[in-house]
Amino acid sequence: MTADSLLLERAGLPDDLRWLAEKYPREVWQGHANIHGIATMWLQRHDMFRELGGILTNGIGDYRDGRLTAPGFAGWFAPRLNHFLGHLDGHHNVEDIHYFPVFAKAETRLKRGFEILDTDHHTIHEGLERNAEAANAFIRTLSESEDKQRFAADAYADENSRLIAMLTRHLADEEDLIIPLILDRGDRALGID
Repeated sequence: MTADSLLLERAGLPDDLRWLAEKYPREVWQGHANIHGIATMWLQRHDMFRELGGILTNGIGDYRDGRLTAPGFAGWFAPRLNHFLGHLDGHHNVEDIHYFPVFAKAETRLKRGFEILDTDHHTIHEGLERNAEAANAFIRTLSESEDKQRFAADAYADENSRLIAMLTRHLADEEDLIIPLILDRGDRALGID
C-alpha cells in the first residue's frame, strides 16, 4: 500500500491521538479564549488552500465544459496553480522545520501524530509534483488537437482530484491535532506567539 493511498483511506487521526480533539471539539474552537494568533492564522491558511483547490478544480471544469477557451484558460490557470503549489509547499516546510518540532516537544504524547503529518507532507509533495507535471503536460497541448487537450485535461483533473482529496484529509487531521493543542496550552506556553 502506498503512502498516498494510506492518506486517502485514513478516516481521521487514530483514536489515541484524538484526546485533545475530544476535549476541544471543532464546535468550541471559534468561541474559545485561545482562538487567536497562530490558531486563527492556521485555520485561515488552511481555508485558503481549500478555496484555491476548489478554484482550480472549478477552472478545469469550466475549460472542459467549453466556458473558457484554451488560450484564456492557460492565462488564467498557470498563475493560480503556481500560487497554490508554491504556497502549499512553503507552508509545509515551515510546519516541518519550525512548528511540528515545537508542538511535539510540548506534548510528547502527540509525537506520533506529528510524524503522521510529516509523512503526509512528503506524500502531498509527491502529489504536488505529479499535479504540476500533469498541468504542464496539459498546458503544452493547448495548441494541439482537441483530443490531445481533452486527454491531458482529464489526466490533470485526475491528479488534481487526488491531490485535493489528500489535502482535504490532511488539513482536517492537522487541525484536529494542532488547534486543540493550542487551545489547551495557549500560544505563549507553546512558545509560538
